[in-house]
Amino acid sequence: MVVVEAYAQLARRVLAAPARLGRTRLVAVDGPSGAGKSVFAARLADALAGLPGGGRPPVVHTDDLLDGWADQLTFWPRLEACVLAPLRAGRPGAYQRYSWVRQRFLPRPVPVPVTPVLLVEGVSAARAAARPDLTLAVFVTAPAPLRLARAVERDGVQILPELRRWHAGERAHFAADRTRARADLVVDGAPALPHDADRYYLRLP
Repeated sequence: MVVVEAYAQLARRVLAAPARLGRTRLVAVDGPSGAGKSVFAARLADALAGLPGGGRPPVVHTDDLLDGWADQLTFWPRLEACVLAPLRAGRPGAYQRYSWVRQRFLPRPVPVPVTPVLLVEGVSAARAAARPDLTLAVFVTAPAPLRLARAVERDGVQILPELRRWHAGERAHFAADRTRARADLVVDGAPALPHDADRYYLRLP
């Protein structure tokens, strides 16, 4: 059964949960490309910012850590070394953002401070390697044709060959990792039920 839930309620749930990445509550927003992960992460971050003493948490997008299309799943040691390991030790982290236009990492580091909550959004963000550190694992899903259409609208038809390879890699990873089955929360990224999308999301069984 589909259930309508409030981002504010989820934000309070996150803050009430124990931190497992040092002093930080790590929230992973995973799911296939075009499902709506970035939107979900942004709205949850906004809800956290609206709570007393919360502050808007940083959001790390795994796409910013990829060394191009071929780095779909192998970027993880970079995230671990630059962000997760320092936070686990109670220190701030920093990473270099990849420019998909220039096809290289930019020299200026992006700081990741020690905060009560950190959101990591992107394909494989809730993978098995992250689970010991996770306070919450979210899986956002949507029908494949809609996800493809969203990606093409965003990035252009020229990405279709790479995108099809990417989708095949996603399917193989999610099947092996059992990401959706192990997630704490599964979200409908293409809801048909009318609701205030800025304040509420639809939870799937």
